[in-house]
Amino acid sequence: MENAERAADERTAPGTAPEEATPAPAASMNPESPAEAAGSARKVSPSRRWALVGSLVGCLALGGGVVLGLSGGEPAVRRAPGPAPGAQAGTAVRTGVPAALPDLAVLIGQRESRVRAHPRDARSWAVLGTAYVEQGRRTADAAALYPKAERALRTSLKVRPKANPEALDGLAALANARRDFRAALAWGEAARRLAPARWTTYPQLIDAYTGLGDHRQARRALDRLTALHSGPAVRARAAGVYWDQGRREDAQAALADAAAGASSPAEQAAWLERAGQLAWERGERANALRHFREAVRIDPDQRAAQAGQGRALAALGRTSQALNAYRKALAGQPSPQYALELGELYESLGSTRAARAQYDRLRARVRKEAAGGVDGALVLGRFEADHGDPAAAVTRLRAEWRRQPGIAVADALGWALHRAGDDKEALRFAVIATDRVHGGAVYSAPYMYHRGMIEQALDMTGPARRHLQEALRINPYFSPLFGPVARAAAARLGDEPAPAELPE
Repeated sequence: MENAERAADERTAPGTAPEEATPAPAASMNPESPAEAAGSARKVSPSRRWALVGSLVGCLALGGGVVLGLSGGEPAVRRAPGPAPGAQAGTAVRTGVPAALPDLAVLIGQRESRVRAHPRDARSWAVLGTAYVEQGRRTADAAALYPKAERALRTSLKVRPKANPEALDGLAALANARRDFRAALAWGEAARRLAPARWTTYPQLIDAYTGLGDHRQARRALDRLTALHSGPAVRARAAGVYWDQGRREDAQAALADAAAGASSPAEQAAWLERAGQLAWERGERANALRHFREAVRIDPDQRAAQAGQGRALAALGRTSQALNAYRKALAGQPSPQYALELGELYESLGSTRAARAQYDRLRARVRKEAAGGVDGALVLGRFEADHGDPAAAVTRLRAEWRRQPGIAVADALGWALHRAGDDKEALRFAVIATDRVHGGAVYSAPYMYHRGMIEQALDMTGPARRHLQEALRINPYFSPLFGPVARAAAARLGDEPAPAELPE
């Protein structure tokens, strides 16, 4: 029976089937609507009564799908009730799709009750653990939720040590959330070997390979994913790979399709938020803001979109609104990255005390997340390079590079080396982060800015000019603090000299 359920899960697209064995709340048993009750009591003429009888017989013959409203004779579609919140979240969790926070809370409560009553239900343990991962990711409460997720997922494996790809997928998702990409790869590969046709494993493999800087394997995993399954979740995952390849238009188109085909408001909001990120990284401030605002309108708990609003509003010069957007994002999801961005916004405004408060908050959040197993070396290294101890940043990021040499780590380490005074070695990592041959095909204004500043320090005037100008072409608003630095440096270097005339 469990094998049949698992097969059904793998065939089902996100949001199309309710959770098995999860009873819907009594409120989902819709009573007769007020309009129908009033209509049934209303008196009608004999001729109209016979017309209605004929219509109702026709409706019944079609399965009762349409009922005529007696006030005005307009047809009203009687829709089947949607899946209960726990069922919808369960489908989302099992297929790697974002779920609404209230629905996640319902699902977690249901599964906690289930495993208390049936402690050997391996499948419920796996769903519970994966739901904890998603809840921790959405709330940034890694210290409390990620250890609970790991216990639930390992309990699932203990109860059913063989033929348990659900638990292996969950452990891969947990490792990716913790930024432990080697562990994510190990769990994901174990799940793939066990069930090669299970499409939900491949998004975890894509994240793991990307985090390890292996973009060729990430593309292969995407090819396998698209061969096995299609749908909004797959298109959204493809968009990330396209962006890493420098295919910006393809990435935007894939995310637009994903948002249009989403099966729930939370899923649609998540894909809109990612589309906003891509628009922002291209310097499209107003377009990014529209995406972020729509995402928040659809799902008020979409904190990444609220932080995105802060980014875009600051770039548009609407500083007070930007500060409020960041504060709302941090209140619901106290991410160290959001604290770093808000601190730099304050610093750009000359509010050094408020900036220091956010930097202190960042350090505290990194320490707290570390208790949940989260690797905070990247965000802490970025912070230390610009606002703390660059030498400590180099030490931290060197160790991170040895563990998982992704493009983001190469950029951060190169910049930390520059800030620590080692420009020659810094350039080596800046080239890795921006060189298409080595996988750095993503068009990133901060990466180009870092490389240009390193080259300027090495008196490489021509390359420095090109890369600083490219950073400003990609997104002239990439940072309220460092964007003006980039513009000033590019102005000092001047325009590209005109080519010398050829002799006759």
